[in-house]
Amino acid sequence: MDHPLETSRSVRHKCAACFRQFNKIEHLVDHMRTSFHSVHEPICAICKKHCRSLDSLREHLIGPLPKQECKNIFTTRGCKFCLAILDSPYSQRLHQERCQFSGVNSGLLARLANLGIRDASIVVDGGRARATGTVALACKYVGGGGDGSLDICAKVCLIDETENVIFYSYVKPIIPVTNYRFETTGIRPEHLRDAMPLKQVQKKIQEILYNGGEKARVLVGHGVEDDLKRLQIGYPIIRDTANYPPLMKTSKLCNSLKYLAQVYLGFDIQNGIQDPYEDCVASMRLYKRMRSQVHKIEDYPMASDPQNKNNFGIWRQNELERMTPEHMLDISRSDYYCWCLDLRI
Repeated sequence: MDHPLETSRSVRHKCAACFRQFNKIEHLVDHMRTSFHSVHEPICAICKKHCRSLDSLREHLIGPLPKQECKNIFTTRGCKFCLAILDSPYSQRLHQERCQFSGVNSGLLARLANLGIRDASIVVDGGRARATGTVALACKYVGGGGDGSLDICAKVCLIDETENVIFYSYVKPIIPVTNYRFETTGIRPEHLRDAMPLKQVQKKIQEILYNGGEKARVLVGHGVEDDLKRLQIGYPIIRDTANYPPLMKTSKLCNSLKYLAQVYLGFDIQNGIQDPYEDCVASMRLYKRMRSQVHKIEDYPMASDPQNKNNFGIWRQNELERMTPEHMLDISRSDYYCWCLDLRI
């Protein structure tokens, strides 16, 4: 039987977010100072434990060593894609059918056919009117250099939020191609011979992103900073599904887009010959799913906001040690920008 004093102490020294227990209150304070727990973290809908990523939440629910009570409920009422808990098994089945997206390959062929395109060597440029709100970008690369390992952008696609193609073109390489990587790109020399020059591609993409001088658009992609680097374009308003903390591995390494599409959207991509359109669709759907999460509205949601910089200041140590774990969690803030905040801009 636990001693009442020990039980009281364990509750007092237990993190209200991740449930870690500490021997001393000052150790809990140090933990809260560096953990950046917040309402924007993935949270178990059953026990309310905060997790650093959706992968760690998934492990908590159905991993090798799950919390058994949570696993039992999740098995019957949990959505394996968005990890929500529903009211009943029937509600769970209906929800999961809607939560699982269909694939995009057939959709690509249909959309390109509607645009009168049989061969992607023809440029698609839907113009300003087609690109409303957020846009997603993806590229496919051929190889350059002596061993063909140097990535050269050879095909680019941009879509809008409703998955309409607004720009789609082959890109003329600026250095010789030594490996067309046909097995995955489907690209042959004739596709690039009369392709759009890189300078022209840059101009068209920048026109879309900067919206003709109006409010610039949010750019979504997976590894999109690398795509922009190879396109030699700089752009500040980026939402990258490769580096978004909730979508990363428990080890804080990035997951592949193929894995994220399978696990969180419920369809397969990048099988056989790959097209940048399907990568655009997958990253856009991931972004919209993350953006649509409902979190508590905070006046200053980031730890870096000036109003939060002294929340866990060393000079407040004595005051912090008198706080409850719940109070410390309440003043804690996120160290990353949650995409749910985009809906409040």
